[in-house]
Amino acid sequence: MTACGEAVSDHAVSKDTAKMTSAPVIREPDTTTLAGIWFLQPVLASDTAAGKTPFLRFDIGKTRISGNTGCNSLNGAFWFSDKDSSLSFNEKFVTSKMVCTGYDEKAFLKSLLSTNHYRLWKGMLILMVDQTELSRWVRKPATAPKSDKA
Repeated sequence: MTACGEAVSDHAVSKDTAKMTSAPVIREPDTTTLAGIWFLQPVLASDTAAGKTPFLRFDIGKTRISGNTGCNSLNGAFWFSDKDSSLSFNEKFVTSKMVCTGYDEKAFLKSLLSTNHYRLWKGMLILMVDQTELSRWVRKPATAPKSDKA
């Protein structure tokens, strides 16, 4: 499996001859687990105002998160439970310090830190606070929404 959703090619084994063939087997990224990379599904033009799509990489084994806010890289820790879909982020994110005009990184981080549950639904990761949806994430980067300015 690859982290960024690239196709993985394996050699298929023919049942008749048990020989290796060069027919690639395409595997879609796993959307049934929190582990791996998730890209923000932008809703507003301001979600990608800095020119980057935010993404989160969950390392389940180490309960570490890394990614990009849409402006700066981030690293930190998180806690989760598969049993009740609880999820929380440690408030001590380490971020780079670039300034991105027009992007409200503080609001993005506040939203992440308010997360207390997640849901995996139809190939999406939905971050929530109680029963309120905060953001949706997908395995492949989405197209940025068009700005209202022409």
